[in-house]
Amino acid sequence: MSDISNRPELSNDMDGKTFGQWYWLKEELVSFCRENGLPASGSKEELSTRISRYLDSGEIVVPVRRNCSKISPSSITLDSLIEDNFVCSEKHRAFFKSQLGDSFSFNVAFQKWLKSNSGKTYADAVSAHREIKSSSKGKRKSIDKQFEYNTYIRDFFGDNKGRSLEDAIRCWKYKKSRPGSNRYEREDLIILKEYTE
Repeated sequence: MSDISNRPELSNDMDGKTFGQWYWLKEELVSFCRENGLPASGSKEELSTRISRYLDSGEIVVPVRRNCSKISPSSITLDSLIEDNFVCSEKHRAFFKSQLGDSFSFNVAFQKWLKSNSGKTYADAVSAHREIKSSSKGKRKSIDKQFEYNTYIRDFFGDNKGRSLEDAIRCWKYKKSRPGSNRYEREDLIILKEYTE
């Protein structure tokens, strides 16, 4: 059976390129940041970028705090302008539910639209949400980069109808124990042969 525990330990002796070749849990990234005086908040992708830069240059990058605009739910109208550094909040959710119905939710595509369209009106946002929702019907949803496990499992089953979740997880564990991409490849099935021999 392949040795799936050959991943190096995350340490200051590593360079950014080596670090980027391996799969790391978010908890490991947060722990490394805390141990080395790096900010430990943010998404897995932000933490990885911060650590890689630190390993290569010793530079500690402090994330820019978002400036939250003070807006009450009742002050948002269709003519109001979308704030800079938009943050999804309960007041915004209440406004969009009043315009789009109780089933409204901040999906990823709509959040990205809001964050990149400051200065447009909330009427534009309502229209954009309707357009995003209608254009996504029947399409396979994309999974953001930080959710590598979800992407891998989805792609595994897309290529291996009838296989079990146990098989998918076994292949995922094999894949993340190796340097390089964490995307599913048919060659990953080799680990399943080793379990049946």
